[in-house]
Amino acid sequence: MTDMSQGSWLWAAKGAGAIAGSAASLVYILPQGRREAASRFIVGVMCGVVFGGTAGLKVATDLGIEEQIGSSEMVLMGSALASLCAWWALGFVLRLLGQYRPGGPDRDETGVGGNES
Repeated sequence: MTDMSQGSWLWAAKGAGAIAGSAASLVYILPQGRREAASRFIVGVMCGVVFGGTAGLKVATDLGIEEQIGSSEMVLMGSALASLCAWWALGFVLRLLGQYRPGGPDRDETGVGGNES
């Protein structure tokens, strides 16, 4: 186990953080079905792996702890945070974009525009 390189440890930390953050987001707000659960989990893991290093560095710098923690801990923390927040950020973007499409904000629950006479 000690034969792993620094890069391997960073990838393992990214994966573990992304899976942990994605699982926490599923528990925090329960999905409505299997398809939603799978898509939220996949989006969370992908965002955690992609943005984990950058998010970890940002948080560690803002907290002033970048000298006290190792790079694996920083990536683990960032991956968990990025995957935890991914679904909420995606939902915010989708709602924002939905406001600018024709018939977006004034639709009822059936998906039909409400201001037709």
